[in-house]
Amino acid sequence: MCGIAGYSLSPESSVKRTLAAQALLAGIAERGADAVGYAHRGSSSSVTVHKRRSGASELLDEVHVPPAATQLLVHVRDYTKGHPTIEANNHPIRHGSVVGIHNGIIVNDEEIITHYGFERAHPEMTVDSEAIFALAEHAQGSPEALEELHGAMATAWLDERVPSTLFLARAVGRPLWVGTGSKGLFFASTRNALEVLESTLRMTLRKREVDEGMLLHVEDGRVAAVHRFRPDRSYIEETILPSVRAPHEGASCLKRLAAIALAA
Repeated sequence: MCGIAGYSLSPESSVKRTLAAQALLAGIAERGADAVGYAHRGSSSSVTVHKRRSGASELLDEVHVPPAATQLLVHVRDYTKGHPTIEANNHPIRHGSVVGIHNGIIVNDEEIITHYGFERAHPEMTVDSEAIFALAEHAQGSPEALEELHGAMATAWLDERVPSTLFLARAVGRPLWVGTGSKGLFFASTRNALEVLESTLRMTLRKREVDEGMLLHVEDGRVAAVHRFRPDRSYIEETILPSVRAPHEGASCLKRLAAIALAA
């Protein structure tokens, strides 16, 4: 059980980029403490990635997103496959031109990597999530490619070949919420994380849960295209984990966020 969050903003948005990132991170911090990371991109096609093997509380104060950044990915990890001592296993994960985050588990990742002849981005990588981003790069974001994945999934990625677009997708077994404002779209694993953002930035969002089997293309803070795919519904999770995996991280980050927001 991991946590994902992020945003796509219009270049004209007045949202404080770093404070928004910190609010989203604090909002999902309770969902995992094995690793934490974020990635951002502005007018350049290249994506900058930061990650650490720790809980969110150790990174929260150090988060910095440039004022010109318009796209953000945030992740906290409660790992299932791919030990966090191998940095490449931690999110955001890079595979070629694609940088992405994932909540869930892909059980046929090795089969997909072998079938297509994908090479792991790092020789020691074993994380299952890489299969999502390898397929996304190979199929250039095709929704049909997501139908090949067996398991639970809520995911987001950026493709350096498509600088204008944030990709959001939900299959089965994991939540994904979006909140929209006049010049921005925010997403998170939970509605509560978006409410933390609203409170911190003193803004109001129109919130809704993304349906299963949907792929959204988000550009400049708005949904530019919606695609449907058929997720594999045969997957049954043997062990249902609680969504709150690191309550101490959540409490610590929310307390610190209040102080950061007061000083902002």
